[in-house]
Amino acid sequence: MPDTGSTAQPPKDDHWPAVDLRMDVPHSARVYDYLIGGKTNFEADRVAAHASVQAWPALPVSMRTTRTFMQRVVRHLTEQHGIRQFLDIGTGIPTSPNVHEIAQGIAPESRVAYVDNDPIVLTHARALMSSNPQGRTCYIDADLRDVDSIIGSPRLREVLDLTQPVALSLIAIVHFVLDEDDPQGIVRRFMDQLAPGSVLALTVFTGDTDPVGVGGVGREYNARGIPLQIRDKKEALAFFDGYDLLDPGVTLVHHWRPDQDAAPVRDQDIAMYGGVAVKR
Repeated sequence: MPDTGSTAQPPKDDHWPAVDLRMDVPHSARVYDYLIGGKTNFEADRVAAHASVQAWPALPVSMRTTRTFMQRVVRHLTEQHGIRQFLDIGTGIPTSPNVHEIAQGIAPESRVAYVDNDPIVLTHARALMSSNPQGRTCYIDADLRDVDSIIGSPRLREVLDLTQPVALSLIAIVHFVLDEDDPQGIVRRFMDQLAPGSVLALTVFTGDTDPVGVGGVGREYNARGIPLQIRDKKEALAFFDGYDLLDPGVTLVHHWRPDQDAAPVRDQDIAMYGGVAVKR
């Protein structure tokens, strides 16, 4: 994205104000965008990304593998579990295929509510609202920690029917919520508002496969003002307490129902656990 100034206008039809992109400060969504090969990032984001890759060269592989995990999860839930509603929090900068493109490609009536709090994601929200006529999407500018604001949002209520099952997607986001903010409690509060049959799809950043390298990534992020917490498998499992995990349970993301033609990936190159569970 060209550097055209410090502010940008999101879609006018939603009447959002101009937003400060803070191009001089790295942001997790833009660092992620750079690591998976995107172009919507600034110099500060690229510097943070390069420092993190220097600490752990496998980081881009892990990030891209996490993205394909999300795609498989959405496809599986739409095809095999009849899910037609998704609440995707921590959406990030739009990268096709997005959740609604995958779900509506299978079931055109699918509905998706996207949530993020990065100003640059807000400026690209139109790409997230390109629903086909049979379905519906919306974008909500909010922080994951503000459960009541998200669940009570008029935009969300226009798109999602919370009396019917919803898939709550929290991909590559909870490691930015520190233990002091009770991330497991935040997830439970969301799930408590969703109907039986709803699904939790979540990933957890881990150092189990390479403690030294991944620990270096954590130091680089935190040193640049991006709080990041690394967790082990026991902590990952805690997010799913009380829900029924789908096979193969909580595992490194490339082991969760891999596509038959997927290229081989080494465990030591992955720093993300993923799991999918159903609320009964």
